[in-house]
Amino acid sequence: MDYKRIDAVDIEFLVSILAKDRVFTGKEISSDFSHDELGGISKMPDVLVEVLTTKEVSIIMEYAYNNRIPVVVRGSGTGLVGASVPIYGGIMINMAKMNKIIEIDEENLTLTLEPGVLLMEISEFVEEYDLFYPPDPGEKSATIAGNINTNAGGMRAVKYGVTRDYIRGLELVLPNGEIFNVGGKVVKNSSGYSIKDLICGSEGTLAIVTKVILKLIPLPPLAISLLVPFPNLDMAISTVPKIVKSKAAPTAIEFMQREVILAAEEYLGKKFPDNSSDAYLLLTFDGNSKEDIEKAYEKVANICIEEGALDVFIADTDERKDAVWSARGVFLEAVKASTTDMDECDVVVPRNKVAEFIKYTDELQKVFHIRIRSFGHAGDGNLHVYILKDDLTDKEWEQKRKEVFEAMYSKSRELKGLVSGEHGIGFAKKSYMLEQYGPEYLKLMENIKLAFDPKNILNPGKVCQ
Repeated sequence: MDYKRIDAVDIEFLVSILAKDRVFTGKEISSDFSHDELGGISKMPDVLVEVLTTKEVSIIMEYAYNNRIPVVVRGSGTGLVGASVPIYGGIMINMAKMNKIIEIDEENLTLTLEPGVLLMEISEFVEEYDLFYPPDPGEKSATIAGNINTNAGGMRAVKYGVTRDYIRGLELVLPNGEIFNVGGKVVKNSSGYSIKDLICGSEGTLAIVTKVILKLIPLPPLAISLLVPFPNLDMAISTVPKIVKSKAAPTAIEFMQREVILAAEEYLGKKFPDNSSDAYLLLTFDGNSKEDIEKAYEKVANICIEEGALDVFIADTDERKDAVWSARGVFLEAVKASTTDMDECDVVVPRNKVAEFIKYTDELQKVFHIRIRSFGHAGDGNLHVYILKDDLTDKEWEQKRKEVFEAMYSKSRELKGLVSGEHGIGFAKKSYMLEQYGPEYLKLMENIKLAFDPKNILNPGKVCQ
């Protein structure tokens, strides 16, 4: 693509807007800004800028648009598919300091905030008002704008839905610098196309989020978790459709394997409540009364025992819940710490096909002589499957990674699944998405990108480009 290279004139302009202490070039830029959390794709920006206001973002984008300079927006860098990597160089806009909570509206049950507020900060803040923001991705240090751009789901999606379901309004800066507002505090909206829903999951390719209005709900006062060991993963996951059909409505239904639990124990330096079984389901129930929760989890516990569960452990105290969920929260970091390099397959399949897909990944371990570890959201079919490099050479790793990914994504298509459940496409998974969708679908996506960004300067080379 034919983009203008950053020169002294461009740097001088950025300094005139932001001042010298918020414009970085060359060795002033940390290598952290060249990659995301997995780090498989790396490229340094030509210039890194820190912004504090929507107006600053607008001025930078107008200048970049007029001069055809590529721009990539950065939050916490917790992505896993290279979506925030500036593969064409250019300007990287760091949004981390736009991190103010602007307003909580208890009458309309909304929270207005800037894009750099962290997910963990949102939860802590709204709980003081007995309110609740349900989306619960595993990476709590991600920014809200990062969650929006991947339409993150997380562990509570089975009951409460995903990020898109909690976005009431957005302030956006378009690629040409225009400031644009969509949605608001209203509950219903049938006024034309839903632009805000299109932005959710767009991975920073259509517009820059500079303000967010979130929907909140009353905080459920009680929550209880169940840890259910099974003899094998097939039995555990095969139980999930029966749980869902029971209408007991768990908040979360996670699956995990013993190998991942052992890695988490080593990473945290503390024991999991039980690590003797090959597979587990982890469920949470929340509600307004202990009686309702007990009725729900007893029904599910009976189903699990009938389906061959070895036991049912009840985590009904803060200490017990922390012991279970702290381990679940570090699974990604624990697996990463156990190997020299890794890559992830973030597929989503119909719930009744989860067991078949995971069984297939176990077969791939034997065929390709490579370690594969998995965990994920059994309640909504979103699986996180990690391929581990261990002591493979770089050449062996690249070849086996390619072959294993091709096999897994082919299997997901066979099972009527999709490439990504919540981590997005970015740069790393583009080829697999292109294999899945037909030309009409891809052309529609390309035309949407063209309508927002006719010069293709905003996060170029990602998703469908």
